[in-house]
Amino acid sequence: MTYPQWPGQLSDGLAAMNLSLSESQQQQLLAFLALLNKWNKAYNLTAVRDERVMVSRQLLDSLSILPWVTTDHLLDVGAGGGLPGIPLAIVFPEKRFTLLDSNGKKTRFLNQCVLELGLGNVEVIHGRAEDCQPDQPFTQISSRAFTALENLVTWCGQLLASEGEFLAMKGQYPDDEVAALPAGWQVESSHSLKVPGADGERHLLIVTRAE
Repeated sequence: MTYPQWPGQLSDGLAAMNLSLSESQQQQLLAFLALLNKWNKAYNLTAVRDERVMVSRQLLDSLSILPWVTTDHLLDVGAGGGLPGIPLAIVFPEKRFTLLDSNGKKTRFLNQCVLELGLGNVEVIHGRAEDCQPDQPFTQISSRAFTALENLVTWCGQLLASEGEFLAMKGQYPDDEVAALPAGWQVESSHSLKVPGADGERHLLIVTRAE
């Protein structure tokens, strides 16, 4: 279930992003992508179905936020097909990742990824963000193609530490979403992401509680 040009696309993309990963990490990333491609046919995990752009749209896009992942334990909400959580967990084996999704089919896929890829640093939770009760709040929560910023802070605000931050991955800069943020929340910074081989704009918004 792999596309023969994937290894070259991945190594070229990593080089363009100045990322140095071991051969085993690259193999893990490609094995994950093969699983995603296989399961997507039945489970509708992602809208990306063109194998020629999967490395860019899924792996490299997920890895584009690496410089901003500073926590020891990251929560990925609306984890869906495991993006960006699984690629990040492969690159950061010393960090812990909790992947949360309310869709049972998607969490079954995520658990299969953890099993087949041997990801001992990943925990999968099937449930809604509003019902999640972690032992302690998270200092960073990532979100990719999950929901509008207003919903993100409303549904997941209680999961974020007081000084924590949301890493919200977006396409074009979402002016309307930023304007609709509830009182008490702010976009602390915005970063334009460069993803080799990807068309269109990509942005990372760092959302925090307002002072």
